Amino acid sequence: GAETMSADTIEITSDNFKQTIDDNPIVLIDYWAEWCGPCRAFGPIFEKAAQEHPDIAFGKCDTEKQMELASAFKIASIPTLMVFKEGVMVFSQPGLLPAPALGELIQKVRDLDMKEVRQQIAEQETRVSPN
Repeated sequence: GAETMSADTIEITSDNFKQTIDDNPIVLIDYWAEWCGPCRAFGPIFEKAAQEHPDIAFGKCDTEKQMELASAFKIASIPTLMVFKEGVMVFSQPGLLPAPALGELIQKVRDLDMKEVRQQIAEQETRVSPN
């Protein structure tokens, strides 16, 4: 039931979304819904990763309850996993990730050089805007 879920994961709502991203260096968000089979299969994998990485924030966003949030991020199919590091979205992908792949992803995110990432973002922004 819900009591086991809340131990290691945060329920993400439009109210706490920004604060969660701001307060935690790394945030993983699992967009899911009750009726979605793959989401239910991914749930325990996500929970276990949350237990294994207590220094990372693991959030679950119920797309049925948080429709504005889901549409703001154009969540088209669930489960979708989204990862933020230092406030920047560095990963977003629909589909169920098996535990080893999730573990690898977490390691990659930990190793990410945010200076480089921010530089790339800045370069893209200069390219896009003409002035």
